[in-house]
Amino acid sequence: MAKRHFTPALFTFLKDLDANNERDWFNDHKDRYLDSVQEPAIEFIIDFKPKLQQISPHFTAEAKTVGGSLFRIQRDTRFSKDKTPYKQNTGMQFRHEAAKDAHAPGFYLHLQPGECFAGLGLWRPETKIAYQIREYIAEHPDEWKKATQGKRFTDVWELSGESLVRPPKGFDDDHPLIDDLKRKDFIASTRLTQKQITSDGFLDEYAKLNKRAAPFMEFLCQAVGVPF
Repeated sequence: MAKRHFTPALFTFLKDLDANNERDWFNDHKDRYLDSVQEPAIEFIIDFKPKLQQISPHFTAEAKTVGGSLFRIQRDTRFSKDKTPYKQNTGMQFRHEAAKDAHAPGFYLHLQPGECFAGLGLWRPETKIAYQIREYIAEHPDEWKKATQGKRFTDVWELSGESLVRPPKGFDDDHPLIDDLKRKDFIASTRLTQKQITSDGFLDEYAKLNKRAAPFMEFLCQAVGVPF
């Protein structure tokens, strides 16, 4: 029997937090945060782990409140003009086991009122790694096209992120894959609804979405030299 992880209470809390983004209010309503956001998210991470292992054994689902797959609700305001203390979303990341030592792709889930999505790939790799990926795309064009243009992928996922204005060094403007070679981000995303997320079958649906993108993730892992 399918299990329900998230309820509308998660989105109600995040809406209320958006309207009352202050430490005193949060402290007064911390039990609501724990009950409707943090605890369901931790349980989701626990239950997603075996499904993630079926996609690839090299990605991690760590059910910890700090330093694991669940992002902190607190914002880092040290270098930001926006000093509001809390995020208006909850996010979960399922990183590659090599992510601490190397640039590696990951899976991401973003829950926010009216702005829910799943994401995956490698966001803004350093210049050296970006060139490594571009060269791998140029050397394996058929594999790249199969991973990113196949119906199984494009029915769900859309490549996104920012791109260079001019062709990267070493590539001509008339290269058949120039639009992909100009990418700064090697990511894809898919929109989700609150109805989907609060349904009994969302865990299975989320796992299936990510499984569809396995060739894309495998390609990126090969490009940066980490196992898939």
